[in-house]
Amino acid sequence: MFKPNLSKLMGAMLVPALFLSSCSEEEGIAPDALRVESSASLTGNGAPSGAHYNLNIIGVPKGKSAPMDSNSGQRIFVNLEGKTKINLANADLTDGAFRVLDANGTDGDGATFQLPSPDADGDGLTSYSVYARALGKPGGGVVVTTCATDVATGEDVCSLESLVTMREKGGSKFQNVSDQLLSIVADITDDGIDNPVRYPLFSDELEGYYWDYDNSGLKVLQLRFYEVPTAYSPVQ
Repeated sequence: MFKPNLSKLMGAMLVPALFLSSCSEEEGIAPDALRVESSASLTGNGAPSGAHYNLNIIGVPKGKSAPMDSNSGQRIFVNLEGKTKINLANADLTDGAFRVLDANGTDGDGATFQLPSPDADGDGLTSYSVYARALGKPGGGVVVTTCATDVATGEDVCSLESLVTMREKGGSKFQNVSDQLLSIVADITDDGIDNPVRYPLFSDELEGYYWDYDNSGLKVLQLRFYEVPTAYSPVQ
C-alpha cells in the first residue's frame, strides 16, 4: 500500500501560481501550465481555483461519421446509451501535454485521450488531480471505470473502484475523482489470496489503459485537470 509523501504535498502547495488566463481548445496543455496555489483552495463549485485543462465528454444519440483523428478539441463524443471505450495514451512518451487525439468514441476504435503519468515515482501522491461533474438535463448518469490489460496474462483488468455520478436537479458540483480515473485497484497476482493493490495510471504491470464509459443518458461529463496533488486513498 502506498503512503503519501507529506513533504512533497506541502512543497507542491507552496509553489506560486503560473499566470494562465485560459486553455486553448486548439492546443494540448502541458501539466506545468496547470499550477495553482493550494489543493485546499476549493471554490463554491467544488473544484480548486486556478488554471486547468477542461475536457467535456458529450453523449450523443447517434454515432459520429466524420473522421476525428488528430483532433485537439477539448471534447470527446460518446454513446448517449451504452458503453464507449476511451483509450488513454501516456503523454510522458510524447510532448507531456493533455490532448484529445481522437474525439470520436462512437466508432469501432473508440476515442483516445492523452494525459501524463499521474504518479511516475510511485509514492502514492499524484502530480495532478482530476475533478468531475455531471451536466445537462437532470436524470442521466454514468459509470466510468479505469481498465487495462495484464502484461503477464493478457487478460483485461478493470478497477474495483468506479466513478459513479448522476445529473441531479439544481446546480452541479465537482468531485475529486483522481482515485477512480487515475489508477486501477485490482488483484493481478495468482497466489490464491485476495489482496488488491492500487496501480497508478501507466504502471508497468499493466498496458493498454482505457476508461470504460458506461452511459445511461448523461449529456455531458465535465472533467477538469489541475496541478494539485491528491494522496491516493488506502485500498480497502
